[in-house]
Amino acid sequence: MNKEKMLKILQKILRFMAKAIINKYQPVIVGITGSVGKTSAKEAIFLVLSSKFKVWKNEKNCNNEIGIPLTIIGSETGGRSIFKWCGVFLKWLSFIVLPRQYPEILVLEMGVDHPGDMEYLVGFIPLTVGIITNISGSHLEYFKNVDHIAREKGKIMNKLPEHGLAILNADDERIVALKDKIKAPIISFGFSDEAHIKAVYQTFGSEGMEPKGINFKISYEGKTIPVRLPHIIAEHLIYTALIAITTGIYFKINLVEIAGILENFSSPPGRMNLIPGIKNSKIIDDTYNASPKSTLVALDVLDKLSKKRKIVVLGDMLELGEETEKGHKEVAEKIFRIKTDLFFAVGKRMEITVKRLMELKYPADKIFYFDDLNLLGRKLQEEIREGDVILVKGSQGMRMEKIVEEIMAEPLKAKDVLCRQNKEWLKITLNKDNFV
Repeated sequence: MNKEKMLKILQKILRFMAKAIINKYQPVIVGITGSVGKTSAKEAIFLVLSSKFKVWKNEKNCNNEIGIPLTIIGSETGGRSIFKWCGVFLKWLSFIVLPRQYPEILVLEMGVDHPGDMEYLVGFIPLTVGIITNISGSHLEYFKNVDHIAREKGKIMNKLPEHGLAILNADDERIVALKDKIKAPIISFGFSDEAHIKAVYQTFGSEGMEPKGINFKISYEGKTIPVRLPHIIAEHLIYTALIAITTGIYFKINLVEIAGILENFSSPPGRMNLIPGIKNSKIIDDTYNASPKSTLVALDVLDKLSKKRKIVVLGDMLELGEETEKGHKEVAEKIFRIKTDLFFAVGKRMEITVKRLMELKYPADKIFYFDDLNLLGRKLQEEIREGDVILVKGSQGMRMEKIVEEIMAEPLKAKDVLCRQNKEWLKITLNKDNFV
């Protein structure tokens, strides 16, 4: 039996097991999808809801046909070990046979990489709350266009009950276009006047090299509430806070209390975290993944945060399909506009960005292109000066967290602060073939 057939059989078994647990314990299920920001939203929602309820959430990358059922079972993958899979089965059986305590709420990040993914997931997961963070061209390689992605992700709303809730980004026109097809009540969030929960004011800044975090206010049903995010430097994570606030309101948590809880919110590893670098520099670690939209946002943050030298280090943005050239050119134009001091690039697709920068007359002596991460890391170390702020970002397959580890002040803390530090990822060796 080939690997693909075995995987299909495993999916069917796990689907059956997950349905059996859901049918017995009837948890309230919150589902989150979107092109970017799913994991941050999941973590913020979990932080808010776990203050009042027993809650489970996906861990690591368990957001697909295998990982989500495992989350529902409360188990990790068995990998290639038959004994570990037996352990998964025994844990499931204990939930089915015994009167065990089970979470009141499940918060599930739901990834969509291919057509049909969301339809499959909502086919056996009865969501009560559905959330779409945003829609962009990430994973476009497997879809015809961005509208096709929007339709697939929009299926998260298809089976929401009348007592449930659809939470929509009011600032994303493709998401707003879905609202007429949604039967459940809707609450929207964003900066636009049409948003039910609206961010109305914000401050952003840094004192020397240390960020103050972000402060903003929300307007909801005639009330204005201040929200402080002292551990957050990325303005786009205001959307994450708005999603958590909206979800908390649905579960009848006091709005002021929600705001207080969110003061403890920080980004997951690899998602716009500020890390001390060598030579008293600062690193903006945004290495978890990359799309054109998220890269442009990260560049905006770098521009606003740094009053000193700005260095941009980017790896390829993968899975863009026909949008590959356009996306990499857009990033080049943004780098040029914000007047970065140095640009480091790695990967075949980043040649597009380098070429566009040259067309824009970006100084050639400020561009460093590599097809090898190790060479890039060594050159970057040579070029860093005291006080520099360095943005490092790229798609998962580019493994840009290895660059952060090269230049962080305390590399022994890598396992605690960087993404992809589990044994499986660390075993993967990289060579030039990974970047062409």
